[in-house]
This record gives sequence, structure tokens and C-alpha cells, in this order.
Amino acid sequence: QVQLVESGGGLVQPGGSLRLSCAASGIIFGINRMDWYRQAPGKQREFVASIFSGGITNYVDAVKGRFTISRDTARSTVYLQMNSLKPEDTALYSCKFVTYAMDYWGKGTLVTVSS
Repeated sequence: QVQLVESGGGLVQPGGSLRLSCAASGIIFGINRMDWYRQAPGKQREFVASIFSGGITNYVDAVKGRFTISRDTARSTVYLQMNSLKPEDTALYSCKFVTYAMDYWGKGTLVTVSS
């Protein structure tokens, strides 16, 4: 079964940047939307950003102007460029691919923003 694998997380100081990647281990047909979610310690998972097949993007208000979602359709990969990181951005970041048939989830990559 095709899996999603995230990478790019790590420890960064406040104000720093990270670029997350999420790649499919095989071919996924009919991807309608690619999402990023995050779950901070002790909190529920929340939506961060999405990019639709037509290129339209959406962001949660807390990251607007700081995060940018992009994709490489040919490689079934989605990215999340995170700038001006804040301690409250600390979380496990997971990706999701939405198709007509099913949703695919990755296991996540940990981002820690701390001095």
C-alpha cells in the first residue's frame, strides 16, 4: 500500500525557517487536495494548510504570511515552507492526500521551535 513519508522537521530557533516535505512511496491517482496538519503536545490536531489540484491554497490564520504550501504533482510531493517560526508552532506535522477513493496520511515529522 502506498504510504506518505514526511521529512524536514527538527529543532529551530524562534524566527528561523524549515521546509517540510511529504512524498508518496508510490503512485496515487486522482489527488484532489494535499493538506498539512499539526498536533501540538496536549492539543488536538489542527489544519494548517491545503493546496487543491487547481492550485488554490488555504491557510489557518495563525500561519498566514509565514507558511507557504506548494507541490510537485509529478512526484506526488507536497512541501511546507515555514518562515518566522514561533514557539507555538512546535508540533508534529503530518500530511494528508485526499482522493475520491480514500485519504492517505503520513506519520508526521516533529518540529520544535525553541531557543
